[in-house]
This record gives sequence, C-alpha cells and structure tokens, in this order.
Amino acid sequence: MSTPPRSESLEFRSGIGFDSHPLTEGRKLVLGGVEIPHDRGLSGHSDGDVLVHAVMDALLGAANLGDKGLHFPSSDPQYKDISSLVLLERVGVLVAEAGWRLSNVDATILAQNPRLSPFNAEMRENMAKSLSVSPSRVSVKVTTTDYLGFVGREEGIAVCAVATLMSGR
Repeated sequence: MSTPPRSESLEFRSGIGFDSHPLTEGRKLVLGGVEIPHDRGLSGHSDGDVLVHAVMDALLGAANLGDKGLHFPSSDPQYKDISSLVLLERVGVLVAEAGWRLSNVDATILAQNPRLSPFNAEMRENMAKSLSVSPSRVSVKVTTTDYLGFVGREEGIAVCAVATLMSGR
C-alpha cells in the first residue's frame, strides 16, 4: 500500500466512494448511524448503512488502501449486523496509520423517501465522532432522483462520497 511523502510539502489526495442497497421489509433504516423511521430498511451483511459505506470507500481510496470489502468482507461472520460506525472508526485508524489525516468528506444521499434532511446534523456528528474530527469536516447532503430509476421507485438508496486527505499527522 502507498505511504505519504516524507518531504516538507503538504500533499492532498482525494477518493470517491459509492454504495447502494435495496430497501427491504424487516430491517431498520440506518444512515450515518441514525435510525430513521421508515417502513423498510436497507439490506446488507452489516447494518446496511450506505452512507457510512460510501464514506469508508472514499477514505480508503484516497489513502490507496483498497476498499471496504478487502478490510471487512461480507463473508466474515464477525461483521454480521455490525454498526457501520464501528467499521468507519477502524477505517479512520487505518488511514491515520498510513500517515494521512482527514481534510474533509462530502457525501450525497440519493433517496426518494423518507425525508432525510432533518437527520443531517446527527449523521454528520456520528461520522465525525467515529473519525475523531470536527463535524465541520463532514458534509452530508440529500437529494431525490425525481422519481427516476431504482431510487425514484423507492426500491433502494444510494450514496456518493468524496474524501480529501492531507499528508502528515
């Protein structure tokens, strides 16, 4: 895996993360570690938190450390129903051990329903706490697809995230 430069200059790296999961009966809807009142939740081996999953992949990508599946395979029973915030904390440690620190992360949730903007602050705070950074370094936005595609048909939720890391501790 890559290591940051040892020179005096500050280096920045960005990574992109994407995740989507189908909505299903009998599951809680968890986004950014927040349980959202809804009639269905996201399927997944862990808690199905697509927001945190996309952020993890953005961070891992920026640090050139692979992806979440490499570090937390769904074939491993220890990750069954685990809180994705626990995994995000572990990703934060991996990124720091590789010599990087978070400049910022920006994520966009694509969901037709339920209305998610009232939960933005809590989602930001949860992820910032897991990453040991100020919530000002974590941005969460929500949009719909105007009834287009699987998101618009309310079959699932998707997230796209970008993370920027800085060299140095």
